[in-house]
Amino acid sequence: MADDSYSIFQLLKEDTRYSIEAYQFVREALSFGQHVMGLGTAHSAPEIKPIEEIEPVSEEGEGGVEKHLTGQELCESIRRYALEQYGYMAKVVLNSWGVKSTGDFGEMVYNLIRIGAMKKSPCDRREDFDDAYDFDEAFNEVFKLEMPE
Repeated sequence: MADDSYSIFQLLKEDTRYSIEAYQFVREALSFGQHVMGLGTAHSAPEIKPIEEIEPVSEEGEGGVEKHLTGQELCESIRRYALEQYGYMAKVVLNSWGVKSTGDFGEMVYNLIRIGAMKKSPCDRREDFDDAYDFDEAFNEVFKLEMPE
C-alpha cells in the first residue's frame, strides 16, 4: 500500500501525461457509473472523495458498500459522463487533459490504484481498458449532423 505522504501531487510530478482534472473526472465518472447508471457488482469500497482529500485506503476497505466496475464498464461510464458534462466538446476536453484513448483511462486508474486512491479486484487487469472504444466513434458519431435534403 502507498505511503501516507504519497499524494496526487507527487503522482502529477512523476507522470505528467494527464492533468489533475483528468484524474478527478475519472473518479467522478466512477461514481456516475455506480450511482446513476447502476453499473457494477456490490462489494466493500472506499468513499469517493475530492481528489485533494485522497488518502490511501486499507486492503479491507472503508466506508459503505459500493459497486465495483470492470474496466469496460468504467470506460462506458466515462464516455456517458463526458457526453453529459461536455456534449459536443467532450473529446476536445478529454484531449486537452492528455486523454486520447481508453488506454489512457487505464493508465490513470492504475496510477490511482498505485497511490491507494482506488482499489482493484483480483480479476482486474490494466489491459481491460485498452480499445474499449474508438474515441472518434464514441464522441463524434453521437453528434453527426446531417443537412436536410
